[in-house]
Amino acid sequence: MSEGFPRAVAQRLHVVPGRFAVEHLPHATFPEDDDWIALIRAPEGLTVIRDVPEFAEAERWAGFYGDGEGAPRVPGTPAEIVGPLAEAGIPLFVASTYHADLVLVPDHRLKEAADVLRDAGHRVEL
Repeated sequence: MSEGFPRAVAQRLHVVPGRFAVEHLPHATFPEDDDWIALIRAPEGLTVIRDVPEFAEAERWAGFYGDGEGAPRVPGTPAEIVGPLAEAGIPLFVASTYHADLVLVPDHRLKEAADVLRDAGHRVEL
């Protein structure tokens, strides 16, 4: 590890209230409505994260969000969350903010993901 950079440490993670849908809009530059949480524009189109109502038939994602300590100046911070989930075979989607990362996992695997993150040394608040 290079000197001068703080080492990434275990984080305090909160489960974000509500559930989310992740959509891909290949030809859009902006969604047609204001009902979104995050937008990611890429060469292949727009990715939209939005709240999903209880009654909607959509793939549901649950979100973990860190307390933001140290980001973005602490290298490896997302890897310390994503790595253990990937090793456990849990699908995920990450949207980064200035302060922390929103890490989405399939809703039906939320408890398993929380256990994996705790085992990796993180504090998870459900």
